[in-house]
Parts: sequence; C-alpha cells; structure tokens
Amino acid sequence: MDAFGYVIVGVVAVSFVIAIVMATSTGELYDQIGKGGLSLNDGSDRPAYEPPASGAMALRERDDEIRQMLVARNARRVARGQEEKDVEAEFAELTKPAVDPGLKGEIRELVIARNHRRARQGKEPLDVEAEVARQIEALEG
Repeated sequence: MDAFGYVIVGVVAVSFVIAIVMATSTGELYDQIGKGGLSLNDGSDRPAYEPPASGAMALRERDDEIRQMLVARNARRVARGQEEKDVEAEFAELTKPAVDPGLKGEIRELVIARNHRRARQGKEPLDVEAEVARQIEALEG
C-alpha cells in the first residue's frame, strides 16, 4: 500500500516529461493543419493576402461581369436565330437605381422638411410632387 503513492507520483512525472517533449517537438505539425492536397487554402489557388475590393473597384468588376453576361446571352440568342439586343441598353436598364415606394416616401418627407425650412427662411415653398418627381428623375438618370 505504501508503494501506491510512489507509483502515482512516478506516472505523473513521466507523463509530464513526455507532454513537454511532445509539445516542443510538434510545433510545426500544428502549422500544417488544414493544408495539403485536399485543402482549398493551401496557397496554390490564390494569394495568401487578397486586398478587399474598394467601392469603385467592386463596381467596375460588377459592371464587367454584367456586360460579359449580356454578351454571352446575345451570342446564345444569335445561335438560336433570334435577333441580337443592344448590350449597352440592357446594361443601362439592369444597373439603373430602383425606386421603390419606401424610397419615394422618404424623398417626399425630405421635401416636406425642406419646405418647412424654406418657410422659416421666408422663401416660397416647393411643389412637393414636382420636387419628388425631379429628385427621382435625377436619381435614375
């Protein structure tokens, strides 16, 4: 029964030494986790650092992809014997800003608030419907 304590202390001490040796010798193994032939991010498919697309860069890339899609659609239409459509006209139609009723309501609220400010300044108020239509037209065009 007296040897039981010595055995426990010996097993814990040996386990501790083995754990330290394993931790120091396997540092590179943890760096390789997730890499290899079946991994998607092994470094061969794209650069390690890819800068995020800026606003203008993302818009230009989006526009290029839309144009490519429209050119490909026209090629399929021509191959089927249908008439070819104008790519730039379709592109303009696809990329124009959408004006939904919620946006129209917000524009109307802004025009009403502007009229209140103009009234406080002693200026003539704007026609709300005409100003809303003008701002929507400016937004679309």
